[in-house]
Amino acid sequence: MLFTLKKIVGGLLLPLPLLLLLMAVGLLLLWFSRWQKSGKILVSAAWIMLFSLSLQPIADSLLRPLEQRYPTYNQTEPVEFIVVLGGGYTWNPAWAPSSNLIGNSLPRVTEGVRQWRMHPGAKMIFTGAPALSNPVSNAEVAARVARSLGVPSTDIIQLDQPRDTDDEALAVKQIVGQRPFLLVTSANHMPRAMTFFHHQGLMPVAVPANQMAIDSPLNWWEKALPAPLWLSHSERAVYERLGALWQSLNGKTAADGTTSQAAPLANKRE
Repeated sequence: MLFTLKKIVGGLLLPLPLLLLLMAVGLLLLWFSRWQKSGKILVSAAWIMLFSLSLQPIADSLLRPLEQRYPTYNQTEPVEFIVVLGGGYTWNPAWAPSSNLIGNSLPRVTEGVRQWRMHPGAKMIFTGAPALSNPVSNAEVAARVARSLGVPSTDIIQLDQPRDTDDEALAVKQIVGQRPFLLVTSANHMPRAMTFFHHQGLMPVAVPANQMAIDSPLNWWEKALPAPLWLSHSERAVYERLGALWQSLNGKTAADGTTSQAAPLANKRE
């Protein structure tokens, strides 16, 4: 119940639903009340905010601080486990395997497979419970994609029960113990994920995937015109900050003596 409530409230606080709700309240005031000025202010403020969050310079300035915390991982020191966190997915057996990974999931899996090729002998751990009424789990769909990309079943471990990152950290702990491992998730999600795993006393090495904030040159109109892509970047930035606030309120901070930065893998060997 708490998990569902968290998802509903968090979803309503994201930019698009929240601003549409404010616009709806403003329109109700304009059409059915005497508070015309208040209605005009609400509609105007929500429109300006929606427009602003749909612009690339603003959206990526919100997202970039989250993504720049951990650099792309290209080291080849031996490692036993590569943990790939679950994300958005669906299940349609008639589709190509990768089409069932939506949102941030496919970049996580492909980065995990890239790391597996760089670290022969490592086991890939995929996490994620089934979505409501879905017969196939997130972990299973990700594992199918990995197998389609050449990863043998003998190198794959599925954790089909965790519903969120906190659950994933606890489940991974049962397998890896105090051994260092590569943790693959979206770059914007990595700071929060590392905190969850450190809270369990684990030794993750950050392997960010799916970087989205653009630093390379763009055409001027791409920066000047609002677009759904940039609004989705703003949404990710808001989502992760809301998640970090909830994480802090629940006391899910790093374990004593554990820093939030990933130390080099060679320095973590026991």
